[in-house]
Amino acid sequence: MAIRVMLVDDQVLLRTGFRMVLAAQPDMEVVAEAGDGAEAIEALRATAVDVVLMDVRMPRLDGVEATRRICAQPDAPKVLILTTFDLDEYAFSGLKAGASGFMLKDVPPAELLAAIRSVHSGDAVVAPSTTRRLLDRFSPMLPSGAGEPQHKDIAKLTEREREVMLLVAQGLSNGEIAARLVLSEATVKTHVGRILTKLNLRDRVQVVVLAYETGLVRAGGGAV
Repeated sequence: MAIRVMLVDDQVLLRTGFRMVLAAQPDMEVVAEAGDGAEAIEALRATAVDVVLMDVRMPRLDGVEATRRICAQPDAPKVLILTTFDLDEYAFSGLKAGASGFMLKDVPPAELLAAIRSVHSGDAVVAPSTTRRLLDRFSPMLPSGAGEPQHKDIAKLTEREREVMLLVAQGLSNGEIAARLVLSEATVKTHVGRILTKLNLRDRVQVVVLAYETGLVRAGGGAV
């Protein structure tokens, strides 16, 4: 079954370009388009969508608030934020609102298609290096952790799972974590899956956000 995609951008030419790229793929179909967040939410009431390609800066309702409202719905589609500027201040807000990742609008078509497929399969598409740069810049905007209540389920993690969580939060890939802890990548992937399940998180992006918000990792990427 083809991946059903919605394009949300106030620039018609950009939507046309994305539509042409996606239409050439046998496993993808553009089923809806919208010029702003409000139109997107309205369209979702009538159309089944798997992945939303969401612009950030739009009139009426911006992409961050639209993402928050969409991801709060039952059986919500995955949202992939597309931004014009690397490290746009809205990108982190979009991830926190529930997006499964973000990419630049000038990303090569092959990378965009791979990202859509990854998001559809349940993975996040924020590269570890990008995660590190984002958090180095925006973590001061998050609570420091001092006096913040710990996530009630963090205590359920084993010592090894907590180690893995801290390294994920610092932006390390599964391969880098495996090398650091002398484990196989398959074992690291298993640990990450258990962390997501125990903490009721959608993907490793949410792991990063949670670790910073609860103070497990401080600004600059160091574990507390």
